[in-house]
Amino acid sequence: MNNDLQIADKILAESRVIAVVGISPKPDRPSHYVAEYLQRHGYRIIPVNPVCAGTHILGEHCYATLTQAAAALAEQQIRIDLVDVFRKSELVEPIADEAIAIKARAFWLQMGIVNEAATNKARAAGLDVVADRCTKVDHARWRAQQA
Repeated sequence: MNNDLQIADKILAESRVIAVVGISPKPDRPSHYVAEYLQRHGYRIIPVNPVCAGTHILGEHCYATLTQAAAALAEQQIRIDLVDVFRKSELVEPIADEAIAIKARAFWLQMGIVNEAATNKARAAGLDVVADRCTKVDHARWRAQQA
């Protein structure tokens, strides 16, 4: 098994709380249905989208930033394990900085999203990193292996 798949499996096995950055309230958007899939499989989804901040997506309060989400959850002794990113490649470096600052365990760039500077920075800070892969696809593969 290649290293990316091993890291993906480790992240999926160890994460419980997933911040979905760039989630859409529209059910037909990949960010929405991937988050909904993960939620159905026992993960707590934390929506992060400045346009939707203050509303609810998938029954969870939506935050403007990862930093605000982490601060609100910390008051409940809840930590964000995984930052799952649905944003354009050129916009993810500040998200990596936030993921590092909130002490997330992992940083995941969805299918089609690649940013070497962001992933290198996250890895250097000790986060498990996956890029250009889908959490839904990898979760389904990982679950099948567990069966």
